[in-house]
Amino acid sequence: MRTKVIRKSRLKPHHSITAEQLIHALSALKEGAIALEICHQEHIAQARENYQQSARNLLHYISLRQNDIRAIQDDLSLLGLSRLGQAESHVMGSLNAVLTTLHALAGHPVLRPQARQQMRAGKALLIDHTQELLGDPSPDRIPHLMVTLPSEAATDPQLAETLLNEGMGVARINCAHDDAETWQAMIRNIRQAQGKTGRMCKIYADLSGPKLRTGPIEPIGRMAEFKARRDAMGHVVDAARIWLTPSDQPEPPQAGAEITLPLERAFIGLIHGDDVLDVEDLRGVWRHLRIVERYGQSWLAHCHQHAYVKEGASCTLYRGEKRVAQSRIQHLPEVILPLMLKAGDTLMLTGSDTIGHAAECDEAGNLVSPASIPCTLDAVFQAAQPGQPIWFDDGKIGGRIVSNTGSALDIEITHASPRGSKLRPEKGINLPETDLPIPALTEKDRADLRVLANQIDIVGLSFVRNPQDLLDLHAELEELKAGHLGTVLKIETRQGFEQLPMILLSAMRLPPVGIMVARGDLAVEVGFERLAEVQEEILWLAEAAHVPVIWATQVLDTLVKRGLPSRAEVSDAAKGIRAECVMLNKGPYVVEALRFLRDVLLRMREHQSKHRPLLRRLSVCDLPTNNPQRCEM
Repeated sequence: MRTKVIRKSRLKPHHSITAEQLIHALSALKEGAIALEICHQEHIAQARENYQQSARNLLHYISLRQNDIRAIQDDLSLLGLSRLGQAESHVMGSLNAVLTTLHALAGHPVLRPQARQQMRAGKALLIDHTQELLGDPSPDRIPHLMVTLPSEAATDPQLAETLLNEGMGVARINCAHDDAETWQAMIRNIRQAQGKTGRMCKIYADLSGPKLRTGPIEPIGRMAEFKARRDAMGHVVDAARIWLTPSDQPEPPQAGAEITLPLERAFIGLIHGDDVLDVEDLRGVWRHLRIVERYGQSWLAHCHQHAYVKEGASCTLYRGEKRVAQSRIQHLPEVILPLMLKAGDTLMLTGSDTIGHAAECDEAGNLVSPASIPCTLDAVFQAAQPGQPIWFDDGKIGGRIVSNTGSALDIEITHASPRGSKLRPEKGINLPETDLPIPALTEKDRADLRVLANQIDIVGLSFVRNPQDLLDLHAELEELKAGHLGTVLKIETRQGFEQLPMILLSAMRLPPVGIMVARGDLAVEVGFERLAEVQEEILWLAEAAHVPVIWATQVLDTLVKRGLPSRAEVSDAAKGIRAECVMLNKGPYVVEALRFLRDVLLRMREHQSKHRPLLRRLSVCDLPTNNPQRCEM
């Protein structure tokens, strides 16, 4: 077979013209980056000295991304040159490196700028800033592992040791849960575990912020429900376990008891083993509870029936055929039914001093009063406008604001399950297009900081919307003489995402700083269909600012809660290799999830660094070369 030879002279004019055009295009991009840097000299000067180069690079990257350079990328690719797709941490170095090569291709005298040093410096700054915020890097070269501490971490010192030994490098305290005494006990256990294991761990306090939530719903009464478990044929396979305890000093349930029925102490004292307690059911029938075993002052009973028992229900104790005594069920918990909402329904969102209720209809089924539920933040009624969207419970229910009376919002439900979605108290509310006049730092946050500032290493600011939120936190930390603390800015609102460049520039005044991609609220705020795109943009901007990113929200969520991950979750966890830290939430299987996550990241570190693929040797590509029969396709 003859080989076709392409004359070098035929290629040179084409390459020369292409190179000249690209030199002009890239020079314009470089000039734009320098111009934006000059325009924001004040922000650069305000940054700490070791962040000033990061501020410059962020401005260079912002300038670069103000242009659509896809055609330029295609032309660069045809010449076998960098497409600038991995320039986040070293924009000017990347531009200079490509321009140098283009000048050589065009036959121009080549001035060799320090492109290689600029590129290495950008990567080094990100590593340094990550270490400053999150601590020494893992010997395994994987992202730092953050774990949200459960309440048990305050009372179980062994849990802290286990988490440290499994690779936890940052312990997260969620200030939206528990209390100051519990948080301080968690911190003591972590510090003691550090001494025992020799492993370092940063303490991260996540301030709760001004999260909007639904308020209380009117209870339907005080009652309890219990039922036996049955197989597919209706046969009882496990009796309901009921805990009978004195109402004046109730004891915690034991032996797997699921429901507690408080009774008068004198009545409890009359109970013997194998007695039968007949309890009045709401439906006018009697349910039979067989007394099984005594625990302290309480008794365990079994029932093979299904029962609805209200507070004050009559009960009678039998010993064989003999009636021993009669009493009434004492204090039962209030039962609150969730609001059932379907598309097309009307919901009223009311002030924090009201109680919600279900929709009310007349005898003919006509709506008399729509369902209502209060909002924990009255500032909503000052800002919300008709036509704006509103979401509940992490986006499970969506609606459109029809009107605002100043004290209530009329909402048309537009998104719900076809069979209806349940809305309960204490569920999140998102208003993605409403500019709420509230600061990210609440009075509760300030109080929590006063307790924790001298015991923690990092503080997380929730619901950051603009640079002023960050400056308020900086001022509070300085007042508490805690300006040395690292800060993590949680990007979970549309406004926070849209103002991220300016937020990052402001954050460089008081580093170390990191960004948390809080994907739960963020998905609702920007729309689930945009989440993948938005989280990519956050990763790019943070890398351009040399700011570490924490990959958070529902990482391996079903594994943490149920002990078995989903396939989608494993793929999602693998993407954590692009961040500097990955966060797990609390759950009964958090230790197993931590071990699993570490294994996933160890495997992925050989294949990817940030969004750059690493072409290590693949054993799957070991095809035979010395056996003609096996090479046949």
